[in-house]
Amino acid sequence: MSSPFADSRPRSLTVSELNHQARHLLEASFMQVWVEGELSGFSRPSSGHWYFSLKDRKCQVRCAMFRGANQRIRTLPREGDQVRIRGKVTVYENRGDFQIICEHLEPAGLGALQQAFEQLREKLRQEGLFDNERKKPIPGMPRHIGIVTSPTGAAIHDILTVLGRRCPGIPVTLYPTAVQGEAATASIVRAIELAQAHGKADVLIIGRGGGSLEDLWCFNEEAVARAIAGCTIPTVSAVGHEVDVTIADFVADLRAPTPSAAAEKISPDQSVWHRQLVEQQLRLNAAMRRLLRITGTRLGDLAARLRDPRRELQEKAQRLDDMEQRLAGAFNRRLQRDATRVSHLQQRLTMQSPGRTLAQADSNVTQLGERLVKAMQLSLRQRREQLEHSAQTLNVVSPLATLGRGYAIVHRQDGSIARRASDLGPGEAITARLAEGTIEADVTAIK
Repeated sequence: MSSPFADSRPRSLTVSELNHQARHLLEASFMQVWVEGELSGFSRPSSGHWYFSLKDRKCQVRCAMFRGANQRIRTLPREGDQVRIRGKVTVYENRGDFQIICEHLEPAGLGALQQAFEQLREKLRQEGLFDNERKKPIPGMPRHIGIVTSPTGAAIHDILTVLGRRCPGIPVTLYPTAVQGEAATASIVRAIELAQAHGKADVLIIGRGGGSLEDLWCFNEEAVARAIAGCTIPTVSAVGHEVDVTIADFVADLRAPTPSAAAEKISPDQSVWHRQLVEQQLRLNAAMRRLLRITGTRLGDLAARLRDPRRELQEKAQRLDDMEQRLAGAFNRRLQRDATRVSHLQQRLTMQSPGRTLAQADSNVTQLGERLVKAMQLSLRQRREQLEHSAQTLNVVSPLATLGRGYAIVHRQDGSIARRASDLGPGEAITARLAEGTIEADVTAIK
């Protein structure tokens, strides 16, 4: 049975209808929003999408960042980071969750690219890649210029225009590369390596025209920075406009604010050379005229001072004769002086003849020999007397003399001397030494 009030009740929405209408309402009301907060609950499933929440002291909101968007983020966010996101407010209908679909994420207060720039700059600075000591000098007159840039960009046109105006005689080689996009980094590194392998350029311009920070980002990549730092050719960084600063500017041997300025810096100006050549030619002509004038004056002075050579020869001959006479006189005087000295020495030698000295020495030797013989005879006599006296003294104290007076020395069988009768026993064999010979006997009694 139907109720009479059935038609008066409002129509009920299904849960799906409610979530769908809420989603359209939110997306229509919030086309795009920037939200700042603390990142929490960050997860990265195998799909590559990111899911996290943003929270402040009171509330939090769920966020999703799909793989196509998060691949552009160069620094992986971490739990607790203070971040700023741009996205659309929506409802995840399956669960009825209010969430933000994140399209861009960056650290709060500092852009992600800028943060990555600062981190890499500090890292390379600490490694010493920016030190002036490692930078190579740029040649003043390059014989061959290499250019690493896009073959279709404005940079190559500006560089060639400046080089053609300033010094068109310098050969130029272009090493083409991409200067924007994901493939640009590897392409720039390959172009630098090709320039080194080519071995012709003695200076290398690396750069491109102006653009946004994202456009110029390949020149902030670590691989490009290390390729420039390790390049054996002196490098000039010419990226963007004057206000643009990249990591390549710090590691290159020279930084130019623009590609045109790079060409200006490394190329000599032929018009300046021409003016300098004309000035040098004028100075050389003036110096030659001045030298000819001075030389002519000196030649005139020398001609006036030049004398007749026959007169000079006569003077030399007269001076030679004079010196010959003086030499002969000096030689004769030297001979006379030496002869007088020899005569004087002969007289002294005669007075000090060695014959007398030898005779006196021979007499002294004879006397000393006689004295030596007498002294030896006296010494032998004294030694003989001393020996006889010592022999007599020794005879007096000798035990043989005692034996000669009728005494005997008694030895026991072990060879010891018996000094007392108590040292022996009855029946003991003894040996008695007399003045002449020995007696062997046995003891019969001790008294």
